[in-house]
Amino acid sequence: MPGRPPYCLRPRDLRRGAALTLALLGALGTAASTGCFGGQTDHRTVEIASVDAADLAAPAASVAASPARPPGTADREAVARAAAAAVADGKSGKKAAQEVVSRSGDRWGRVYDRTEYAGFASDLEGRWTGVGLWAGCRRDGSVEVDRVQPGGPADRAGIRAGDRLLAVDGIRVAGLTTTEVVALLRGTAGTSVVLNLRRDGRDRTETLRREQLHTEPVTVRTLPGGITVIKVSAFTRGSGDRVREAVRAAPAGAGVMLDLRGNPGGLVAEAVQAASAFLDGGLVATYDVRGVQRALHAAPGGDTARPLVALVDGGTMSAAELLTGALQDRGRAVAVGSRTFGKGSVQLPTELPDGSVAELTVGTYRTPTGRSLDGRGITPDLTAGGERTEERARAVLGGLGGTR
Repeated sequence: MPGRPPYCLRPRDLRRGAALTLALLGALGTAASTGCFGGQTDHRTVEIASVDAADLAAPAASVAASPARPPGTADREAVARAAAAAVADGKSGKKAAQEVVSRSGDRWGRVYDRTEYAGFASDLEGRWTGVGLWAGCRRDGSVEVDRVQPGGPADRAGIRAGDRLLAVDGIRVAGLTTTEVVALLRGTAGTSVVLNLRRDGRDRTETLRREQLHTEPVTVRTLPGGITVIKVSAFTRGSGDRVREAVRAAPAGAGVMLDLRGNPGGLVAEAVQAASAFLDGGLVATYDVRGVQRALHAAPGGDTARPLVALVDGGTMSAAELLTGALQDRGRAVAVGSRTFGKGSVQLPTELPDGSVAELTVGTYRTPTGRSLDGRGITPDLTAGGERTEERARAVLGGLGGTR
């Protein structure tokens, strides 16, 4: 399912560097995912934005003395104690920490081992080693292929979205979290992995060879009338600059469709950079970390005159919602589509005694007008679904003078 975060090469760097991790749903590469909740597919990658280094450098004891943590979140100090006690007893620190997080009611809190977390970090470069499929778990505990990387090993083998994944190298995946499935799918380039799948009641077995894969996060096409469609599939490293380049290259005076449908988020700094393509500075979002307020601002010099429509749907998440909310609040874009997912809480990473990493909710982010999107999402200005979304967006741009 889809660079290394700017300050996120190793878990220890996460505590020393200036990085803010916002959890989101969405998988890049072979489904960097964590598990299931409700009827949704619970995907995951890591989001990073620059903040004050002091936000992350504070030891657990001083954090405990800071403003009270938000309700429904885990106590970082308690999580670390549980992991340390488990390690001292020769048990899994990761498992003990996850048990504390689960009991806390922190919906987005997760614990990863060092390898899992490093994999998430590399996903943000838009590059990974795997077989090229996005997978997610369902309400009944089964694992299903959500999407397949065009031209990748899974695609060449005829694997399609909707196929049920039964086993990986003989290990049944039903009931596993998708993070555990990812660990089975990933490996060294050139090695083989055997997948057992089911489609329309018929079972099949495919032996695939893992490859170094790459996904292009920003693609551009031109519609009749000069409209430029900029599709951003995820905010991996460099995607913000690519959006700005696409806007600069668009025909003068013609409108732009910024297609964020199915975008699971990614690097917050890249979403802010993308906002800078359409704004002349100013506020993009605010966020709080343990009660301390921070702000994210666009760079000056963006194109503020070109007609703009943002296409969104229920797969538009986190950093993509942050961008949409900023453009909508500041009157810069008309949002067309369906309600977005609603992921607006902030997680910070903490390295635990056994080297695993716990990401615990510490606050929320808000749009320029103060809207919290967590659990609410963004309601588009005009509702449309499926093929009608782009059709309606074209009509809006025509009314705004964005077509030739």
